[in-house]
Amino acid sequence: MNRNIARLLPEMALKYPDKMAVLKPDGKTREGHPAYTSLTYLQLENLSNTYAIRFSENGITKGIKTFILLRPGLDFIAVAFAVFKTGAIPVLIDPGMGKKNLLSCIGDTAPQAMIAVSMAHWIKTFCRSPFKSVKTSISAGAFPPIGVLKLEKFAKSFTAGKNVKFESAEMTDSDPAAILFTTGSTGAPKGVLYTHGIFNAQVELISETYGTGPGEVDMSAFALFALFASSMGMPSIIPDMDFTRPAQADPQKIIETVLNNNVSFSFGSPALWRNTAAYCIEKEIKLSSLKKVLMAGAPVTEKVHRLVKSVIADDGETLVPYGATEALPVSNFTGTEMLNETAALTAEGRGYCVGYPLRGITVKIIRCVEEAIPEWKDDYILPGDEIGEIVVKGPVVSPEYYNRPEATRAAKIKDADGTLWHRMGDMGYIDSKGRIWFCGRKAHRVVTEQRIYYSVCCEAIFNHHPKVFRTALVGVGKGKSRRPVLIVETLPREIPCDEKSRKKFSQELAELGKKSELTCEIKDFLFHPSFPVDIRHNAKIFREKLALWADETLKEKPC
Repeated sequence: MNRNIARLLPEMALKYPDKMAVLKPDGKTREGHPAYTSLTYLQLENLSNTYAIRFSENGITKGIKTFILLRPGLDFIAVAFAVFKTGAIPVLIDPGMGKKNLLSCIGDTAPQAMIAVSMAHWIKTFCRSPFKSVKTSISAGAFPPIGVLKLEKFAKSFTAGKNVKFESAEMTDSDPAAILFTTGSTGAPKGVLYTHGIFNAQVELISETYGTGPGEVDMSAFALFALFASSMGMPSIIPDMDFTRPAQADPQKIIETVLNNNVSFSFGSPALWRNTAAYCIEKEIKLSSLKKVLMAGAPVTEKVHRLVKSVIADDGETLVPYGATEALPVSNFTGTEMLNETAALTAEGRGYCVGYPLRGITVKIIRCVEEAIPEWKDDYILPGDEIGEIVVKGPVVSPEYYNRPEATRAAKIKDADGTLWHRMGDMGYIDSKGRIWFCGRKAHRVVTEQRIYYSVCCEAIFNHHPKVFRTALVGVGKGKSRRPVLIVETLPREIPCDEKSRKKFSQELAELGKKSELTCEIKDFLFHPSFPVDIRHNAKIFREKLALWADETLKEKPC
């Protein structure tokens, strides 16, 4: 049986040929109403087959690593499925990670083909070294360099009413399917090797857990989710936004997309939904069609759950999937259970509950060690609700980092049956109900001579100050002088502008900290205008950068 993940698109086209598959805003009509471009499932299937034929003719075939850098939209989805159909291996990198990281990731994977916006091809022209492996270059957009093939010319051979056939390459569950890069929030971005089996398992788990399918209408505020939606027969609307800056998405455009298309399901950054919900409340707008809002990328606070739940359908739900690029999804938690059962514990510093492991996923907590663990032993497992490193096993766990053997050895543990455990790099525990609790990244622990401070546990104590937007705990100093420092980003109107107001604010925070044994010894407080965050969700705080900033700030002006 062919397990090529691309097989799902022709299956959907056969079941729902005339159903809208993907839609994207495309300006305004003369009357000022939003205009859209769209493809039905049959049209998407035919366009992707057209591309697959032309790609194959130009050397993009089974096993060829193909760097794809296209703007989210109809062509991106059609191209991605076409590359899967040829058996080639898409290489997907977040463009917002910066030129240096982007070029490094391209050099690491050595792709043999490149399908990208014209600007990327001009970069290739002037920065040849990372692209030296590329043999086939295809451009999307105007003014590509001379000699580069044009995707638009390939598309001209596509006729909406004409069926185009292409037989997808035969693949097994263990065959490489794609290389997806991490954001690099706690180190250099790494390419995660996905197999067709992982993609198939993800589609099954997402559909089973969230009820996704033909009965829902999706707004993909996370670009890659549109590929999953298309695989499940779920119409997907691509919102008008910069996907590398979800926190800056225009709430009006997000709301317009939901209301105009009766969107019932959406997956996006908590930063996007926090801002959109706040705007809805301010303008008294109700998103009554929206039943399910998934948020991921960072802990979702009680406030964000309450905001979003107040503006979506009365019977709507907020949902938080837990996982990582290397293993996703691992667990799921609902906003209702969070608000009713765990929010108070989070406020006390117990961490964030991220829910119950999904079917087929095994989660354990092991003692924290820095070195690699080549083989699994039950001796590593911690008892009860003791905090340790979260490790997971199941069909969505990736086998390796591409071309990074040391990183693979550090992150994977081989079990006796040949399967792999993935070390999430997260600290947490499992409660008496079997729920996973997240206490912060392993790399973000602040280890002093007296104790270990877990970032999100401590930060939650201070986040309840009415003037605080968010906080970040970092460690400053080495050896006996190492100490915890709390960095504060205030609400926009609450920024302390002089030494007197900063001192008063710090005293208030210190008083809050004294109420908990977790934070009673934190005495250093700094104020930062705007935290650096990841480019994928704009939600993960770059504590490493803040730690360097805090160290320099305290050297200049000790607290």
